[in-house]
Amino acid sequence: MVEMGLLELQWFWLGLVFQLCVLQSSSLSVRFLNQQPVYVVSGQILILQVQIDLDSPDDSITKVIWEHQAKRNSGKTVVAEYPTKSSGGRVAVEKGVAVMKLSNYQRTDSGEYTVTASDRRGNQKSATCTVHEYEAVHHVSVMVNVSHAVLHCREAWGTDPTFSWFHEQAAVTQAVGKVLDSGSTLHLSIPLCGHFTCVVSNKLGHSSATYTAEPCEKSNGGTAVAVVCLLLLLLLAGVLGFLYWRRRSGTNDWRRLVSSEDPANRAEPAYLCDVGREEDV
Repeated sequence: MVEMGLLELQWFWLGLVFQLCVLQSSSLSVRFLNQQPVYVVSGQILILQVQIDLDSPDDSITKVIWEHQAKRNSGKTVVAEYPTKSSGGRVAVEKGVAVMKLSNYQRTDSGEYTVTASDRRGNQKSATCTVHEYEAVHHVSVMVNVSHAVLHCREAWGTDPTFSWFHEQAAVTQAVGKVLDSGSTLHLSIPLCGHFTCVVSNKLGHSSATYTAEPCEKSNGGTAVAVVCLLLLLLLAGVLGFLYWRRRSGTNDWRRLVSSEDPANRAEPAYLCDVGREEDV
């Protein structure tokens, strides 16, 4: 009975210690609001925001450390610390240490940023965010797979590139081809001919490259239209000429008719004149 009592007491203390450890370890959590890598344009402001949660309303945050680790450096540098330290004039911590702002961002500021929070029980939790410099687009090139009539547009290292295709300086439509792979690939629906231009852009600018194939054959549609227009013009000219001729012809007939009906233009018979002269004699 004594052994059973001791065993139960041991299990009780083990369970109590386990519950205390679990509750203590789960009372603090830290996470970055943006879980994706952050891209910053050189000269602008880097803003990192974290969410720090405490399970117990009686608990409180006693310390927060912001650290930076450059890509090519294994060591970490403290850039801000609450409540005792704030580095330089470029770093500011706001909203209860949940927001860190770094002004005039430079390439050397890239890397990993780690925030570590501690509560009054001594618990610590950390979260990490990767920061990159926002790069302009560079070195655009166009490659072609002739056998499959596919064009591929490539760009070196620009951040968040957007691809646009043009054929003979006109935007590519479904009649020309189908754009795939986020715009970098063009599957042609027409013969591979003429000039194909790929324009890659982001918020820092754009760059382009052009692939030149054999000249496209000119369509006969324009010639046919020209022939039809010429025939219509000839037909119209013929109709106008005919109407003009009819008008002139009708005018001349009317003049001849009027002239023939005028009494002054009628000649008296010769025999009447002779008879009259004899009677006078």
